[in-house]
Amino acid sequence: MELFIRTEQQRKWVSKLTELGREFAKDAQERDEAGTYPAEQIQKLAESGYTALAVPEEFGGAGAGVHDMVLYQETIARFDENLALSVGWNLGVPGGIFEQRSWNPEMLEFFAKELQDGALVNRAVSEAATGSPSRGGKPGTIAVRDGDSYVISGRKSFTTGSPALTYFLTSAWVEDKEQVGFFLLHRDLDGLSIDETWDVVSMRGTGSHDLVLEQVRVDVGALVELPVRKPGGPSFDGWLLHMPAAYLGIAQAARDYAVDFAGRHAPNSIRGPISQLPNVRQLIGEIDLELSQARHVLYSVADAHDDPARRPSLGHEVTVAKTTVTNAAILIVDKAMRVAGAKSLQRNNPLQRYYRNVRAGLHNPPADDMAVRALADQALGQRLDEPSPKN
Repeated sequence: MELFIRTEQQRKWVSKLTELGREFAKDAQERDEAGTYPAEQIQKLAESGYTALAVPEEFGGAGAGVHDMVLYQETIARFDENLALSVGWNLGVPGGIFEQRSWNPEMLEFFAKELQDGALVNRAVSEAATGSPSRGGKPGTIAVRDGDSYVISGRKSFTTGSPALTYFLTSAWVEDKEQVGFFLLHRDLDGLSIDETWDVVSMRGTGSHDLVLEQVRVDVGALVELPVRKPGGPSFDGWLLHMPAAYLGIAQAARDYAVDFAGRHAPNSIRGPISQLPNVRQLIGEIDLELSQARHVLYSVADAHDDPARRPSLGHEVTVAKTTVTNAAILIVDKAMRVAGAKSLQRNNPLQRYYRNVRAGLHNPPADDMAVRALADQALGQRLDEPSPKN
C-alpha cells in the first residue's frame, strides 16, 4: 500500500487511521460476533474529522478525492471491516453529491456545515419488494405533496449505519413529479424510526437495519435530488469504490495473518516453520499476486476518476474494479485459510470472521452479473433497453 501514498496529507491520515485502527481492532472480533454497531469508534472518527473529509475546499473542507478515500478505507478495514463499510458511506455519499453539484447551493452550504459538525449520512434506497435499486425497480416508498410539504411513507432495508446516522438520503416515488426523488430526512422527524432487523452472518456490525417512514412530513425543500435516468442502465461513479476498498482491506488482513502464521507455526512433523514448505510458499505467492493485481486495478480507476480530464472517458471501469477486487479478496481469504488449516475455523480466529465478512462484497452493488453484462453489451454495441436483433 506504501506505493499508493503520494502526499504528506495522505501519509498523515494513514498513520492516524493505523493508530486508531489498532485500538479498534482490540474488540473488533467481539463486536462482530455480537452484531454490535461500532458507535463509539464511529464517533472517534467523526471527532478526528475523518467523516467530513469529502467536503470540498470551497466549502471549508479538506477536499478529499476518491484516491484518498480508497487509501483510507483500505487502512481502516485492515483492523475493523464492519467499521470501514459503515463509515465509508459518509465519504462516498457526500463526495458524489458535492462533485455532481446536483443540489441547490444553499443546501450544499448547509450540508457541508452539518458534516463538519459531525453529522453522519447514508442513502436509504433498497426495499424488500424491489431489491437493489441498481436493477431499476420502482420504490414502494411514496411521497405525496400536501401544500408546502411532502408526506412520505415506506420502508427501506439495508440502511447501513442506521443506529448513528443523522440524515437518511431517502429515495421515494414523488407522485406530483411522476419520478423517483431523494429526500434529506433528519433522524428526529416524527414518524421516522429504525426497526432493528439486521441479523446476518456477514458484516454483522454494520447496523444495516430497516428505516421505517410513517407519514413523515417534511418541507418541500427536503426534496434535494430528482435524478435523470440515463439510457443503458444505471451508472456507478468512483465514490462507490469505498466498498471494494473495504474488502481489499480484509484481504490484506487475511494475508498478514497467513504470513505471520506460516512464519511461526512449526509442527514437530517438520524442521522449522511451515513457511519453508513449497505448497505454503506457493499459496502465499499467489495471495500477494492477487492482492497486487486487485490493488492496481482499484487505484488506477480511482485516479482516473480524480482526473477531470480522464473522468468523462470512464465507462464501466468502476464496476470492473468492484467486481475484480471483491472476487480477488474472497480468493485471498480462502488461500489464507488453506495456509492456516483447520485452526482458521476456530471462532476466536480472525480468519473465520474475514471469511464471512468478505463474502458480503458479492451482494453490494453492482452485482457480478450486472458488471459482466454491461461489458458484454458495450463490446457488442447493444444497449440494455434495445430489442435483440431478429434472425
